[in-house]
Amino acid sequence: MPVHILALVGSLRSGSHNRQLAEAAVKHAPEGVTVTLYEGLAEVPFYNEDIDTDEQRPAAATRLRETAARADAFLLVTPEHNGTIPAVLKNAIDWLSRPLGSGALAGSPTAVVGTAFGQYGGVWAHDDARKSAGIAGATILKDAKLAIPGSVTRFAETHPADDTEAVAQLVQVLSALAAATKVPAS
Repeated sequence: MPVHILALVGSLRSGSHNRQLAEAAVKHAPEGVTVTLYEGLAEVPFYNEDIDTDEQRPAAATRLRETAARADAFLLVTPEHNGTIPAVLKNAIDWLSRPLGSGALAGSPTAVVGTAFGQYGGVWAHDDARKSAGIAGATILKDAKLAIPGSVTRFAETHPADDTEAVAQLVQVLSALAAATKVPAS
């Protein structure tokens, strides 16, 4: 049975380099690993405990939770917005943290990767994503990380899936996630 990793991307822009990095993860997943890029984070409303009831929970939030519940691990792919994690990714973490203590993130191996224009590749946002997901109950793989600086120039003419160095580093992160799951890789 393959290890199933769910990739959540913190950028909604269709041409985002972070989305492309997630596409590279899908394309280059190691043998025995399947990466699924979640579509639909833009439709998930901001978390509000008042609507997080069986009677009122939005369908988009239910779909996110159901999809996440089937994942063995999570890959959070995030740019840096004003020095921190984008709201759309933070919102997904909030929805997946509930019910408190038993949400889809609870105990799930999770790694954070991404690219940004700046010289550090978005590390502030990556640190905030690790912090938030960890508080939500995820098992953060602290050594499985990838921050690619200079995205605008580095990926101006090359998709991350065609960048040998980026792919090699991404495969290392995916392999670490797979090894951290309780699912034996096939």
